[in-house]
Amino acid sequence: MRRIDITGRRFGRLTATQYLGRGYWNCVCDCGVTHKARASHLRSGKIQSCGCLQRETKIRHGKWKTPEYAIWDQMLRRCLNPHHKEYKNYGGRGIKVCDRWMKFENFWDDMCPRPAAGLSLDRIDNNGDYEPGNCRWATAAEQANNSRNVRVFNGKTVAAWAAELGVTPNVIRQRLCRYGTVYSRAQQRETSSH
Repeated sequence: MRRIDITGRRFGRLTATQYLGRGYWNCVCDCGVTHKARASHLRSGKIQSCGCLQRETKIRHGKWKTPEYAIWDQMLRRCLNPHHKEYKNYGGRGIKVCDRWMKFENFWDDMCPRPAAGLSLDRIDNNGDYEPGNCRWATAAEQANNSRNVRVFNGKTVAAWAAELGVTPNVIRQRLCRYGTVYSRAQQRETSSH
């Protein structure tokens, strides 16, 4: 397998400087420390510093094990790491994280704590950036209704029809594809007989 040259490329706080063999690279951290890291870990975003970032985070706010921290971290990865599986839908589409939220403490001050477990971070304007005023905590259904792929039929989203008719959104999508309506064959016959 051919090795990809990543000399001079940045991965978080690390800059790759020299290939060491067997998939490892010598990197220099922004703090000045030299660190050996696996190329796959650099590209995936698993390693972003020599360890100083995690130490600073723990010391600064002590919230690095909270769900909110994990959500903040994933937000950054989706927007900044071209190797993240969701990058194409976020950073690759031009979605950015505002400068203020590059620091977790500011994100915490603006958005946290989360009002209830199970809520996730949602952008109100799906084409807008992650920033105060464009983000909220939302349920999975609210997020689905706010998706850029959301399909609307007779003024309601697929998720709204599914909730109203007591079926899954997938059933609604199938009915729309097959019959051009959200109703089952039986419901269609019942409606036409009246």
